[in-house]
Parts: sequence; C-alpha cells; structure tokens
Amino acid sequence: MRWEAFFGTTLVITILIFIQWPRIKKYSKKEKFVFFILLFIGWGLSIFDLPHIAGPLTWLHVLFKPFASLMEI
Repeated sequence: MRWEAFFGTTLVITILIFIQWPRIKKYSKKEKFVFFILLFIGWGLSIFDLPHIAGPLTWLHVLFKPFASLMEI
C-alpha cells in the first residue's frame, strides 16, 4: 500500500469536489451519482500498488500448479 498515493488522491478528490460543486448542483441525481461513483472507484484503486500486483496469468499459474502433476503423461 502506498500511503502517499492514497492521501494525494484523497486531496485531489476533495479539491475537485469543492471546485466542481457549483456546476454539479444543477445536474440530475443520476449524473451526480455517476460522478461520485467514478471518484470513489479511483479513490479505492489508489489504495493498491497496481503496477506491482501480479497479473491474471500469474494468478492462474498459482491456482493450477497443484494440478500439473495430474496432467503430465
């Protein structure tokens, strides 16, 4: 977990909300909801160190490694 990325993203989101709020007030509820959902998805992803997380192929390799001996002829 990279705390500086998390707190930096939190700061940027807070500033973005305060700057954009006068424009957002006149939008519908659905548009406000989508705006906040996208912000919170970005905020949630900032918790993880995504460039250093293994990809899906690595996860599949780890998952099926115990079955490798059963598949050999």
